[in-house]
Amino acid sequence: MILSQETLTVALTALLIDALIGWPDALYRRISHPVVWIGRLISGLDRRWNRGSHRIARGALTVMVTVGAAVVPTLLLTHAIAPLPLGPVLLGVLAWPLVATRSLHDHVAAVARPLASGDIPAAKAAVAMIVGRDLDDRPEPIARAALESLAENTSDGVVAPIFWAAVAGLPGIAAYKAINTLDSMIGHMSPRHVLFGRVAARLDDLVNLPASRLTGLLFVTAGWSRCAWRVMRRDARRHRSPNAGWPEGAMAGALEVRLSGPRSYHGVESPEPWLNEDAHDPSPPDLLRGLALYRRAMVLLGLGLALLLAV
Repeated sequence: MILSQETLTVALTALLIDALIGWPDALYRRISHPVVWIGRLISGLDRRWNRGSHRIARGALTVMVTVGAAVVPTLLLTHAIAPLPLGPVLLGVLAWPLVATRSLHDHVAAVARPLASGDIPAAKAAVAMIVGRDLDDRPEPIARAALESLAENTSDGVVAPIFWAAVAGLPGIAAYKAINTLDSMIGHMSPRHVLFGRVAARLDDLVNLPASRLTGLLFVTAGWSRCAWRVMRRDARRHRSPNAGWPEGAMAGALEVRLSGPRSYHGVESPEPWLNEDAHDPSPPDLLRGLALYRRAMVLLGLGLALLLAV
């Protein structure tokens, strides 16, 4: 795989802008967000096509229409903007909304701050914004849920978009976000979407494969931890997801805590295996340490892009 200077510039520009300012609330109120636009298209196609027979084929058509709607305009924009002075930087500005570096940190920090001060109701309210599992009033399950979300979404929300931007520029990151949004909306195993969302779920697994391994390596390096490497290598494939186990295993090892494991959704127990099973449950200070690990990993990601640009 050969990465061009232009696509690397798009990726680095998007990462830096998002890390510095995120997606401002004022901008969201004025124009919403590109992922919301994609979600509206998916919702409309779901209502119209997820019925009757041939639902797998209908779901595949939904994937093609959604990805096409994201890619075609970005290809045209790339063709028009790339030749301009600072064209790749301008394309990076357009790619910026499709990275979640700042918002991911802020959402997890909104759990960590009240949890560290003992405000369990506020921590539970904040963690409910990023996970859907049942939680009691103990701090350890709240910290574990937030750490798992941080680890998995570092891959899905930051490293994978940046990876595909580095490979294929603005169309690459747009295609990835369309696929990832499809998976989050129709790729789950509910009775309504078990057939209609099958292609979306499998495609999302495929496009996240390289970034999940890269994210694990970033956590291993940022934690400077042999334990992180050992746990990731040993336990990643035990996870229910073919990809999430890599960043979660690396984070579990780097922080010397256990992640994944049994949990409950709407009163139904899900007996998931542990990652780093012999370690202790995460505590509120461990969540703060996880955020620090995340920040170091993001610095490494930016430095890696800058180094590739320099050679």
